Amino acid sequence: MRSLKSDGSKALTYSFEFFPPKDIEGEERLWAAMSALESIAPDFISVTYGAGGSTRDRTIRITSEITARTHIPTVAHLTCVGSTREELVDILSKYRDAGIKSILALRGDPTGGPRAPWSATQGGLNHADELVTLAAEFGGFTIGVAAFPDGHPSSDGDIDKDVQVLLEKEKRGATFATTQFFFDVDKWKILVDKLAAQGSTLPIIPGILPVTNVKQLNRMAELSGVPIPTSISDAFAKVEANPDDVRKLGVEIATELCQDLLEAGAPGLHFYTMNTSSATREIYSQIKDER
Repeated sequence: MRSLKSDGSKALTYSFEFFPPKDIEGEERLWAAMSALESIAPDFISVTYGAGGSTRDRTIRITSEITARTHIPTVAHLTCVGSTREELVDILSKYRDAGIKSILALRGDPTGGPRAPWSATQGGLNHADELVTLAAEFGGFTIGVAAFPDGHPSSDGDIDKDVQVLLEKEKRGATFATTQFFFDVDKWKILVDKLAAQGSTLPIIPGILPVTNVKQLNRMAELSGVPIPTSISDAFAKVEANPDDVRKLGVEIATELCQDLLEAGAPGLHFYTMNTSSATREIYSQIKDER
């Protein structure tokens, strides 16, 4: 996903993730955020499927419209949830026909949430590596996958298991990964170093969540299993009653995390926008000004 600078070094990748809005007002907010991002010229915008693949049709429509209405490259999410192999091929065809050139291949969350037992759809695929193979055989797409610095919920904290899963996805055709949001730079570095030690060249782009709502953060952390460091949770507890102070603190924490990651050699940053671009644009501007 990264281009080369004039001196031959690799340029940093900056990307932003959105979810399909549920109503007209949500769509208006999405397009306003998208318009504001165009001046930044992100490397790509990604659009999620939503929990359990329930927003599949909206994902296809919104991603196709972003591709048609903006000059921003789009990465469409694709999951194993709720689709047969034939349906997945049909979705790939729709993405291709819409001019989408990249996908993020994910297993997806079970209907009961990330920690619920996984059961493949009859006639469908069981793991994300199978989806990578399907997309690679279909052809015409750059394929990204997910990585988990704090560990995938099904790996029970075994980072080496996660490393092997990523190596298999890379072997099958994945060329980049974006991570679940996290707060500990060392966790990202451990994952990257273990992959490199196995000969991997897969860029692992850190996922950044600027916290602007404490309840939302706690809910997302609960669903994903991402641990919130005590220092961060205590800091937010002190300002939780004041939304402006929460937003200010969230931007400060995310900006520092971004700076530390880039200093540690991160190939770029992937921002979880929660469908509003103001906080992420503020962080991006600070980082670019300092670099």
